[in-house]
Amino acid sequence: MSDVLSPHGQSRRSLIMAGAAAMTAWASRAPALVIRDVGGVDPFTLGVASGDPWSDSVVLWTRLAPQPLELDGLGGMPARDVDVRWELAADDRFTRIIHKGQATASPAAAHAVHVEVGGLSPGREYHYRFEAMGHRSRTGRTRTAPARGEQTSARFGIVSCSRYETGYFTAYAHLAAERPDLVLHLGDYIYETAGNPATLVARPFDQAEIITLADYRRRYAQYRLDPDLQALHAIAPFAVVFDDHEVDNNWAGDIPEDKQTRQQFLERRAAAFKAHHEVMPMRRAAAPSGSSSRLYRELAWGGLANLYMLDTRQFRDDQPCGDGNRVDCAERLIATRTMLGATQEQWLRSRAARSTARWDVLGQQVFFGDLWRPLADGRLALPMDSWNGYVAARQRVIDMFTDRPRNFVVLTGDVHRHYAGTLHAGAPDRAPVGVEFVATSITSGGDGSDNAEQIDPILRANPNLRFTCDRRGYLVSDVTPQAWTTHYRVVPFVTRPGAGVETRRSYVMEAGAPGLSQTG
Repeated sequence: MSDVLSPHGQSRRSLIMAGAAAMTAWASRAPALVIRDVGGVDPFTLGVASGDPWSDSVVLWTRLAPQPLELDGLGGMPARDVDVRWELAADDRFTRIIHKGQATASPAAAHAVHVEVGGLSPGREYHYRFEAMGHRSRTGRTRTAPARGEQTSARFGIVSCSRYETGYFTAYAHLAAERPDLVLHLGDYIYETAGNPATLVARPFDQAEIITLADYRRRYAQYRLDPDLQALHAIAPFAVVFDDHEVDNNWAGDIPEDKQTRQQFLERRAAAFKAHHEVMPMRRAAAPSGSSSRLYRELAWGGLANLYMLDTRQFRDDQPCGDGNRVDCAERLIATRTMLGATQEQWLRSRAARSTARWDVLGQQVFFGDLWRPLADGRLALPMDSWNGYVAARQRVIDMFTDRPRNFVVLTGDVHRHYAGTLHAGAPDRAPVGVEFVATSITSGGDGSDNAEQIDPILRANPNLRFTCDRRGYLVSDVTPQAWTTHYRVVPFVTRPGAGVETRRSYVMEAGAPGLSQTG
């Protein structure tokens, strides 16, 4: 174990019930980034965010919600349009304002604001803020991607799976302190399930499983009031994709887990998609139309990396053999089964064919490589909700990135454990064609453990895996034209505030040599 990072040292509250309290808690840790007016009811309780950076533009976001947990999901705002002014500057004191303008916060979008600011310089850091209703927001930091073709370096943060009531979002605060260039959130940003599960409650809240648009809006507000999550959004741009819990556990296409009709589920999915887009710093092209959304997209980080952000939920076939972990499931081998759907798969193939980036990277939700899970009776089973239930579809994707020499990296969330593994075109005893870095959860699953009796059987059953860890945390990937190095950060506990963070393991893939080497 190395690279021990000290905790912030400030106490965290179990629940932030008002936006002013959330802002005060954050300001006590980073006052240099906070520029605020005082007095009256603050509409900027949910903070600010930026996302989907291009070399010449970026999305800026905020939402006006002076009473964010109101039952109607509208945040205590009047049923009318509100003008919101914004500024983007080259410095955090706003002495060099680059662009400014005015946007309209509409009740139809829960008074969320998405500003796509263009005309920016590539590879630059910027600062932004909003004003409305006599108040000024905190200041956010963002950056543009490097110029296309530029071979530079980057630091990416990778996170997933944050269930509010099962722990404190301490890992988000530690990642914010590392000031990444870009944060990839790979899904399960919220959980749709009822609060206060019987097994683990660190931060109780009173809300049933969410179904309606008002429900989803309130749940996102509950999460966004967290000061650590606000801090991360304010320090770096995000690239976001959803997984299952943003809608319903293990949903597949138009098939829910719960006992709902198809029409009922599509109405629920439409509500979930709308609330998701309202709260995320995403471009207009990703705005949903009813129960459909174009979430998949490419982000080019200069000539260093092409990031293909995938949607592995909306277009997939149903999980084979009734879902779950299956010992023997022939259905998973059917050649026509799809994870991405025909249109998204063709889009990915065309992007892969013309890519000239040093690194080709999938940002996606569910386990990509082989993952055999030991059962209590000694047998091995495969999880059908992952790419293991879609074997031919997985091979088609691998073929896209192995038709010529590539540097192929898959970034994954979902499974609440850290994993480092190699990808193979066929059996694990063949030469690797890429690597997979899997991020553990932020809080889902509680504190976790370092029980070797759980870890060792997984590694014995999966020769493609080099490492696994059942702790909470995140990944930091330091990327250069020569190497992709991923650091597995972990916190010792999440069921109480104040945890430190450490680097449990680091692995590197050298450019031109697919495979993993331990470093550090």
